Amino acid sequence: MKLVIVSGTVFGAAEDVAHHAAQVLTAAGLNVSYKPRISYSELVALEPEALLFVTSTTGMGELPENLQLLVNALRDQPPQWAGLLGAVIGLGDACYGEDFCAGGEAIRELYAELGIVELQEMLRLDASETVTPESDAEPWLAELAACLAV
Repeated sequence: MKLVIVSGTVFGAAEDVAHHAAQVLTAAGLNVSYKPRISYSELVALEPEALLFVTSTTGMGELPENLQLLVNALRDQPPQWAGLLGAVIGLGDACYGEDFCAGGEAIRELYAELGIVELQEMLRLDASETVTPESDAEPWLAELAACLAV
């Protein structure tokens, strides 16, 4: 299974989680590609069989700037990804109420538009509750690896 990991970050936490996810999922036997700040053409050229987006939320519930261009390009030039498998890790702070992990929700909306099938519920990592999001993601990543190994 060829899994491509995409990250969107402001201060680097989502990139750290994505990098750790790449290590964990590679160790689980998956063929993983992760390039921070990947472009539309690079992503499409990889011909993913599954996607994992790891994103923080910024401003008033927006995607980080480095991910906005990619998401806009995917909407403007949608690849033929209907039926592709996907998963999302959202990072945020529950203190922001409705905007908590809104970046991840935006990716889930993109998946629906593109026909990408979510394999499991989005993982929500709360910065107000944890200082170790990488290790907190490990049980969820193990479940994802099991789903993708089939």
